[in-house]
Amino acid sequence: MEDRIEEDEDREALAGLSQVPPPNRRMHSYSQQLRSNSGQKKHNKLRKHSLDNIPHPVSERYLDSSDDDYLPYSSPSLSSSTYKTVGGSGGDEMLQQRLDLSLTVEGPPDDVRQTQLPEFIASGGTGIFKAPNRAAVHPGRPTCLELRPHPLRETQVGKFLRNIACTETQLWAGQESGVRFWSFENAYDPGCGLGGRVRRGDEDAAPFHESANTSPTMCLIADGGNRLVWSGHKDGKIRSWRMDQPLDDNAPFKEGLSWQAHKGPVLSIVMSTYGDLWSGGEGGVIKIWPWESIEKSLSLSPEEKHMAALLVERSNIDLRSQVTVNGACSISSSDVKCLLSDKVRAKVWCAQSMYFSLWDAHTKELLKVFNIDGQIENRVDLSSAQPPDQPVEDEMKVKFVSTSKKEKSQGFLQRSRNAIMGAADAVRRVATRGATAFVEETKRTEALVLTLDGMIWSGCSNGLLVQWDGNGNRLQDFTHHSSTVQCFCTFGTRIYVGYASGIVQVLDLEGNLIAVWVAHSNPVIKMAVGNGYIFSLATHGGIRGWNLTSPGPLDNIIRSELAHQEVVYTRRDSFRILVGTWNVGQGRASHDALMSWLGSAVSDVGIVVVGLQEVEMGAGFLAMSAAKETVGLEGSSIGQWWQDTIGKALEEGTTFERMGSRQLAGLLISLWVRKNLRAHVGDVDAGAVPCGFGRAIGNKGGVGLRIRVLDRIICFVNCHLAAHLEAVNRRNADFDHIYRNMAFSRSSNLTSAAGVSTATQAHKGTNAVNANSEDTKHDLSEADMVVFLGDFNYRLFGISYDEARDFVSQRSFDWLREKDQLRAEMKAGKVFQGMREALIRFPPTYKFERNQPGLGGYDSGEKKRIPAWCDRIIYRDNRVASVSDCSLECPIVASVVQYEACMDVTESDHKPVRCKFNVQIAHADRSVRRQEFGEIIRSNEKVRSLLEESRYVPETAVSTDNVVLQNQDTCILRITNKCIKEKAVFNIICEGQSTVKDDGEEPDYRPRGSYGFPRWLEVTPAAGIIKPDQYVEVSVHHEEFHTLEDFVDGIPQNWWCEDTRDKEVILVVIVQGGSSTEMKSHRIHVRHCFSAKAVRLESKSNNARKNQGGAVNRSELGQLSSSSDKGDDHRNSRKS
Repeated sequence: MEDRIEEDEDREALAGLSQVPPPNRRMHSYSQQLRSNSGQKKHNKLRKHSLDNIPHPVSERYLDSSDDDYLPYSSPSLSSSTYKTVGGSGGDEMLQQRLDLSLTVEGPPDDVRQTQLPEFIASGGTGIFKAPNRAAVHPGRPTCLELRPHPLRETQVGKFLRNIACTETQLWAGQESGVRFWSFENAYDPGCGLGGRVRRGDEDAAPFHESANTSPTMCLIADGGNRLVWSGHKDGKIRSWRMDQPLDDNAPFKEGLSWQAHKGPVLSIVMSTYGDLWSGGEGGVIKIWPWESIEKSLSLSPEEKHMAALLVERSNIDLRSQVTVNGACSISSSDVKCLLSDKVRAKVWCAQSMYFSLWDAHTKELLKVFNIDGQIENRVDLSSAQPPDQPVEDEMKVKFVSTSKKEKSQGFLQRSRNAIMGAADAVRRVATRGATAFVEETKRTEALVLTLDGMIWSGCSNGLLVQWDGNGNRLQDFTHHSSTVQCFCTFGTRIYVGYASGIVQVLDLEGNLIAVWVAHSNPVIKMAVGNGYIFSLATHGGIRGWNLTSPGPLDNIIRSELAHQEVVYTRRDSFRILVGTWNVGQGRASHDALMSWLGSAVSDVGIVVVGLQEVEMGAGFLAMSAAKETVGLEGSSIGQWWQDTIGKALEEGTTFERMGSRQLAGLLISLWVRKNLRAHVGDVDAGAVPCGFGRAIGNKGGVGLRIRVLDRIICFVNCHLAAHLEAVNRRNADFDHIYRNMAFSRSSNLTSAAGVSTATQAHKGTNAVNANSEDTKHDLSEADMVVFLGDFNYRLFGISYDEARDFVSQRSFDWLREKDQLRAEMKAGKVFQGMREALIRFPPTYKFERNQPGLGGYDSGEKKRIPAWCDRIIYRDNRVASVSDCSLECPIVASVVQYEACMDVTESDHKPVRCKFNVQIAHADRSVRRQEFGEIIRSNEKVRSLLEESRYVPETAVSTDNVVLQNQDTCILRITNKCIKEKAVFNIICEGQSTVKDDGEEPDYRPRGSYGFPRWLEVTPAAGIIKPDQYVEVSVHHEEFHTLEDFVDGIPQNWWCEDTRDKEVILVVIVQGGSSTEMKSHRIHVRHCFSAKAVRLESKSNNARKNQGGAVNRSELGQLSSSSDKGDDHRNSRKS
């Protein structure tokens, strides 16, 4: 079934809710009934956690599970009457604009207190078992501008953002369906809300404009010189987008010039020093698109769009074909990972997974090929391909062939054990076989960046950072984090590194670690500089802006001010969750049984979670299940039958939508969400941990689902622990193993709303590589609420079968609870540490004779197993004390309003159990909070003072503002830093070129791509650092350069048809401090006189001198600010 995202479809689905009353079925329940009057008071008295205000203890551990901001400040008290309820069948109106604007008020939390059940709280809720600390604003990282808050993954199908680039006034993002951009002037404005003109997932984002649909965008760069953004796409096209085009809020904007650049995807694009566009694709293909042909095509009218594309397409230079001789190519055939323009030395770097190639941007010649270790490669042998590995399926077949006659003579249990152990061995073999290949994979180059000191940095998939000089010599390497490096960005003297773990690190130019923080809960895939921020994009599509001065005093002020405004942006809502568990004993259930267990209890429920055990067992099935897990396969036809059958009982498709499931052998967990809560539930992930033979087989273990609800994380784990009365320690160990190793991840197939099985994920086994070994996180520890359900197999101890039967018949559950192994172990802090269970007031649920109703159905056979409460539901929320109010410091407060067994269901030897939670959630209205953030930035005097200090630019001077060059002339331009304390960094660009006209007409300066230099001009170095009270000398050199074809006004000419007209360019020297957010500029006129006649200028003469073919380099080299796919924009460079 399709994911119903559009609001009108949800409204239609809700129309019939009120006409569908719960089935009128009589259910034999021996649970604690929800009584009134005296019963309510008794429950309040026994209740160990109420909603009264208490001081929040200062905590030391902060986690970022919900990707929201948290801060350990006490919040202003919130009105308890502001709770809104969603998820019940009475919620006929669709959510409009914001959730809090349309939810019906159920009543104050006191109504919940009157129905909640008393609870038993386990000891030992410390360490990894402690509830995560939450706060209004995260104290462990700088404050940030949430330009686009984390959207739910299910809302982003076909719209995922994959890259970003900044211009002077905008932030552009490439997505799977085109591009979009935000104007910085609107960065603090509120979002459109649900029901607005934007797609779900963008309701809280700052206002933006979106393009018409295109093929997925693979790469993106900004060209400030021509006010264009260039994008490379999966369909092989390169497209241009005007920054300043007229916009219509009701219609998407359209592309400009586009052409077919590659047969496959365009993986990377970059503008060279001379304004040419370089692109890289699959198979190591690198192409150059000369600026002259692009400029000519851009000048054509929209009606000549086809001609413009042909003009560019025919001008390309295929570098790979130029370095291929007799079928042997000098560069690798692996896909181009990224291109980098070294504008300091006029070179272009091409990074592939294991190799680099270095090119001259002027002559377009291959200078050097070297590997990731820095060793020079004379030739890459393309013919030596490794033979493919034996398919995993073959490995499995080897393990599960028919048993020999000798084996058949063995007993059934022995054969079963051999098959299962063989499967476990196969799991280990498959996991170990790729170890050698994995070592090589960890060296893959993932990102490149050029720093202002002229060094190039590469990041690897094992977290290694490598520093190279401009000639491709490996200098040194660093490892500050073991996660994969995903992206780089530089500003001033800082290097920003984004990792797959969501961490951002700040380094100095020597590689020393300055700062580190968790920027996102997902990998950071791109970063870009703009408007005083470093913007980071995570894989989930969230974009955050970090102030260029962070971390620093500015963050402390903003953090404090935001915390004081907590009451303005805090929203609180409530809904109910029904959790059911049943060991089905390999049986099937009737529709009546499922209605009795689940269907009769969902009328006021928003989320339903069902966990089954022993859906399917047997040695053969367990062995095959283990084999399938190793190749990322899970599920079975019987498991699918159970999901479909339960779905019918829940009226799936009309009232509920299935959002996720996970099966491991006989364990199955599935989740359904009611339509009116669907828009606020997503990011469904799954995990599985086997605890059977050798911790590899799923006859025992756990399966889990993780969801995001109203920006909070809730986890559900269905467990089947070790059996037998005496195996208490094994059960405790199973729980601990599951808790520590449950790792959630998304399915390879994105979840659909109607619910195919969501998560196909191999378990986190002993051979799994932990990318964050130095700071291991446990997924369950980071969740706001965790619910364990299942057949835990804890028994009654110190009691005989007959005694237990007598106490059950007398309903003496108080005495029986004292004999409960699980309660004793929880009280001792040995299992389910710090978790809660509602008081049990229903008979033991194990073991029964099948199809025998009533309490007389307890096992009366030869073994006479003692009745026990094997089937349980236990949970933890955010409370760290027995009493806590729901707030941003304690965002989830849950209570149990129903906990009972369905004794009339007889299809298994276990009785199904259900537990209904009332869940109160506090969350931030991220759109309102962004407004508050912007107000603090604009109006707070302390903030404005600190921002003003960060704008300081050292005073500099240039030796001349006019340069005249004849053929092969070189002029030395001196740039002096007059400041005696601060370093100055400079970057030289070409604002435009004009042909000098004899009639005295005003020159028309036209910039090349990304302010590139004309081909006859060499500026070395074009960027660098100037120490305090020092100067650098820059060589401005005229170089005669011809290829087989030259270009005049975009028209190809033979080399002997030279353009003999004098030319003039405007060079702009952009200067800033080592970390200043403002820039100053110096403008220099450079004229090339083709004739030998002298030209007199109105300024002081130049001290030009000959330096044939050479370039003077007497300074520290550097680049001002760049990222691998970022254009060269500048501020204040057009001042007169």
